[in-house]
Amino acid sequence: MMKLLSTLFLLLFQTTVSFAQRLEKSPAFLGEKHAMQQVNTASRFLLLPIEESQDNAHISILRDNQVVKQLNCRLAVNNVDYYVPLDLADFSGKPILLDIFFNGERSRGDAIKNFACWQNINYSDTFDTANREKFRPVYHHTPVWGWMNDPNGMFYKDGVWHLYFQHNPYGSQWENMTWGHSISRDLVHWTFEGNAIVPDGLGTIFSGSCVVDKNNTAGFGKNAIVALYTTAGASQTQSLAYSTDDGKTFTKYEANPILTDEIPDFRDPNMFWNDEIGAWNLLLAAGQEMKIYSSKNLKDWKYESSFGHGYGNHDGVWECPDLMRLPVDGTNEQKWVLICNINPGGPFGGSATQYFVGNFDGHRFVCDSEPQVTKWMDYGKDHYAAVSFSNAPDGRHVALAWMSNWQYANQVPTLQFRSANSIPRDLTLFTDGAETWLASTPSPEMLGVRGAKVRNITPSCEVVMNLKTDATLTLRNARGEEVVMKYDAGAQTFSMDRTRSGQTDFSSNFTAVTVAPTHGRLTTLRLFIDRCSVEAFDADGKMAMSNLVFPSEPYNRLIVRSKNKVNTTIYSIY
Repeated sequence: MMKLLSTLFLLLFQTTVSFAQRLEKSPAFLGEKHAMQQVNTASRFLLLPIEESQDNAHISILRDNQVVKQLNCRLAVNNVDYYVPLDLADFSGKPILLDIFFNGERSRGDAIKNFACWQNINYSDTFDTANREKFRPVYHHTPVWGWMNDPNGMFYKDGVWHLYFQHNPYGSQWENMTWGHSISRDLVHWTFEGNAIVPDGLGTIFSGSCVVDKNNTAGFGKNAIVALYTTAGASQTQSLAYSTDDGKTFTKYEANPILTDEIPDFRDPNMFWNDEIGAWNLLLAAGQEMKIYSSKNLKDWKYESSFGHGYGNHDGVWECPDLMRLPVDGTNEQKWVLICNINPGGPFGGSATQYFVGNFDGHRFVCDSEPQVTKWMDYGKDHYAAVSFSNAPDGRHVALAWMSNWQYANQVPTLQFRSANSIPRDLTLFTDGAETWLASTPSPEMLGVRGAKVRNITPSCEVVMNLKTDATLTLRNARGEEVVMKYDAGAQTFSMDRTRSGQTDFSSNFTAVTVAPTHGRLTTLRLFIDRCSVEAFDADGKMAMSNLVFPSEPYNRLIVRSKNKVNTTIYSIY
């Protein structure tokens, strides 16, 4: 299947490549692993040929004898899987030199001068980004090309939702971490705005957050967008950048880094304004705990306390925190929720999102639950790095997650892109027994993209089902591939079995049966199906489950078995 996708990908690129110009100079070979290639910058792009099975080649780009950019990509040795664009507009029209070092062991038979990249690297004034993947979702955000993982720096301003994300512009596997940028007015339809924050001398750009500085506390201007993010070089440090054009471009703060620590895993700053203390708060993931800071100006941060020792799951590194105050449904009460993503340690292996409910005074977070209690935001295999939008309207707290799992994210069967975000979810709290739990409800914007009611399952649709008792629900295609979901009213559980869902052989960790508590009766089930994913929700948000699937052809049947009639409505989504 991967070979077939590669062939189709290349065929669809032939139009672009056929109008490209060949390099006018041959590379200089300096050894078995070292080459240099001179490049002029008269064209807009240099199309780099990629072969995913190869080790990364390290490319230093020199202009006027100075290194101006460095990147890693899997340059083609035997075959070309696809192309990625190097934007030559970044180099001010001056010629550049690519200093290329190939990593990995080489056999005597694959002499560097015969590598496929030299015959296929090209200039072009265009880069074709048309969707050519059968598994690319219709109504989930994806990168136009390349790799994506954690959502970063999300904020709302003037009717626009801004999503930044961990992006590799030079391949569809993890590398070259950069903040890609997409915008939307409805949380569903997204426009790629380019790469907003790129690697520098301090390192590549890991996860972080953005705020709208309404009162100019940082001194960059009223309503400036201020970003904090992790720079990952020899160590992980925290850096600041600001934008005065609503997040389209950023200027990096001259005194970076603004926060350092001796802890190796020190990353993912998440900040918010706290009215109760009249200052900013910041959470940072530090090993297996969260460090809490405060600041008046977003530049100078005071350490306040740490949370995490002995609480929740500690089977992996804690990452991507978020902290917010949410209403408790059916009461006048509000509580604080600390979101903590962890890898590994998820309930069904790999990465997942846990959370803690408690109280926060701007200095210290105190959890309501006993230390041994672990609460999961989503019980699927594919929900990670979940964080919320800053400055969301009407007091809303809207979250997005990376819809994949570190166990197999680099191996899923796509080439033009890898990974999608979950649908947006509005967050509230509810009580069940003596505990307070997080509710994740599909955001109301998802109602706005419902199309016509249809009779049968389509590749991209929403299914609404009213359940009265136990039920087994099966999505199936003509090849017998299926996703089997079961609601057990007595046990108060909902499960999803994707072991026979389609293509699963790319990872031994992919096949799984995931099980979630429903916290009482599940009366209305909402299923969001979108080519390569199935997300299941209790309509009140008390249960959420996100799983990837890769059927060889779309599911076109929904089989329902239950003692009682199940009213089912299917809406197309385009």
